[in-house]
Amino acid sequence: MVDDPLIHRPRRRALVGKSLLYSISVFVSLGVFLFGYDQGVMSGIITGPYFRKYFNNPGPIETGTVVAILEVGAFITSVAAGRVGDIIGRRGTLLAGAIVFTLGGFIQTVTIGFWTMMLGRITSGFGVGLLSTIVPIYQSEISPPNHRGALACMEFTGNIIGYSSSVWTDYFCSFIDNDMSWRIPLFVQCIIGAILAGGCFLIPESPRWLIDSGKEAEGLRVIADLHGGDLHDPVAISEYEEIKDKVREDRESGEARTYRVMWRKYKRRVLLAMSSQAFAQLNGINVISYYAPRVFEEAGWIGRQALLMTGINSVIYVLSTIPTWYLVDHWGRRAILLSGAVVMATSLVATGWWMYIDVPQTPNAVVICVIIFNAAFGYSWGPIPWLYPPEIMPLNFRAKGVSISTATNWLFNFIVGEVTPYLQELIEWRLYPMHGFFCVCSFILVYFLYPETKGVPLEEMDAVFGEDAREEAYENESETASLVPSPRAGDTERGGHETSFEPQEEEPSGPNWFMNLFSRSRHRNYHPIQGDS
Repeated sequence: MVDDPLIHRPRRRALVGKSLLYSISVFVSLGVFLFGYDQGVMSGIITGPYFRKYFNNPGPIETGTVVAILEVGAFITSVAAGRVGDIIGRRGTLLAGAIVFTLGGFIQTVTIGFWTMMLGRITSGFGVGLLSTIVPIYQSEISPPNHRGALACMEFTGNIIGYSSSVWTDYFCSFIDNDMSWRIPLFVQCIIGAILAGGCFLIPESPRWLIDSGKEAEGLRVIADLHGGDLHDPVAISEYEEIKDKVREDRESGEARTYRVMWRKYKRRVLLAMSSQAFAQLNGINVISYYAPRVFEEAGWIGRQALLMTGINSVIYVLSTIPTWYLVDHWGRRAILLSGAVVMATSLVATGWWMYIDVPQTPNAVVICVIIFNAAFGYSWGPIPWLYPPEIMPLNFRAKGVSISTATNWLFNFIVGEVTPYLQELIEWRLYPMHGFFCVCSFILVYFLYPETKGVPLEEMDAVFGEDAREEAYENESETASLVPSPRAGDTERGGHETSFEPQEEEPSGPNWFMNLFSRSRHRNYHPIQGDS
C-alpha cells in the first residue's frame, strides 16, 4: 500500500472536472449504444425480403433463435465479467468487450449462411455481455452521488439512440435491392465498436478499482482530476480517504471475495439487483424492440410501413429517456419504477384489446399504445435497472454482483426473444396482457421491497440496508462519511465544498401527492453518517 500518494505526481489530464466527467460519460455510452444497436438491428432485417430469401425463409423458431442467440453469448460473459472486471480493471474489460463485439459484427456482415450468422451473433453476444456489465459499474464509480442517477440515465439514452439508429438504418437500407440491404446495417456496428476500442486508451481507469488494487497514487490522481485537477483539493482528498478506509475495512474483515461469500452476506442486495433486471425483460420491452415490425404487421401495417412506424416509435422512445435525467435524482428510483409499471401495464392490456376486437381503428390504436408503452419503459424500467445494481452492491463485490444481475437480464432477454415469435402465433393478442401482468408484479415488488438510494454515496450504502457497517461507522466517527452537497444548496456540482446534506424525507421534490403515494417505508430512508466538523 502507498502511505502518502501525494508524494507521487501522475500526469494531470488535459480535461478535468465536469468536462472530464461528462466526456467520459458520453464516450462510455458508446458501449451501451452498441448493444442497443445490436438489439434493434435484427428487428428490421428479419422481415426484409432479401434477408429471408438468403436464409431460405426461416420459420418462427429459426427467426427467434438467430435473434436470441446473442443473449446466450451475453449471458456467458456477463457472468465471467465479474471476475474479469476485478482482474484487468474496468477499462481493460471495456476494451476487451469492444474488440470481441467488433469481431462478431464483422462475422455477421460477411456471413455465408445460417450457421455463420449464428457464430457472429453469439460472438457479438460475448462482447455485449462484457460491455453491459462493466459500463454501469464504471459509470457509477466515477460519478458523484448527487448526479450518479442522471449520468447513468444519460448513458441509457445512449443505448436507446443505438436502438433508434439501427431501426432507421434498417429503414433506409430497405430501399437497396440486393443483399447489401441487410449487410450494411450489420457493418455499421463494426465501425462504432472500433471507435470504442480505440478510445479506451484515452479514458482513465476507475479510481475505486485503482485504490482497491493498491494503486493509490493513480486513484487519487483520477479523483483529483474529476474534482478539477488539484491533488490538494480537500473534497478530493476526503473522497479518496473514504474509499481507502472502505477498502481497508473490507480487507481487514478477512473474507474471501467469492460468489458464495457475496450470496451469504448480501443475499438481499443480489436478489433485488437480479429482480430489477428480470422484470425489465418480463415487462415486455423486447417483444417490441426485437419484433416491432412484426407487431405492427400484426396490427395491419405492411412491409416498409411497419419499418417506418418502428422508426417513429424509436424516436419517441429516445425522447422519453430524457426527463429521467432530472427526475431520477429528485423523485428517486422508486417513484419512477412504480409509475412506469402502471403506465406500461395499462398500455399493454390496451394493445391486446385492440388486436382482439380487430376493427378499422386497430392499426393506429396499436401504434399509439406501443408508443406509450415504449415511452413509459424508456422513462422507468429502461434506465433504472442498469443504475440500481451497481449502486447497491459494495465495492468488494460490485463487479460480481452486477455480473449476476446483468446475466439475469440476458437470461430473461433470451427467453423473451426466443419464445415471442412462437407465442405471437400461438396465443396472438393474449401475449400483450400477459406481459402487462408482469408489470403489475413488478409494481408490487418495488412497492414493498425496494429501498430508495437517491443521493447516497456508494461507500455509505450499508446504511440503507441497516447492516453492521453503519454502526461501526458511527463508532469510529468517520470524518469523511458525508460528501454529498445538499440538494437545496447553491453549489450542487461535483467539486463543490459544501459537504453535508439533509435527510431526504424533509422536503420531497415533485408534487406532494405523487411523492406521498410512492414513499412507503420511510424508516428505510437514508440518513447521512455525520462526522466531526
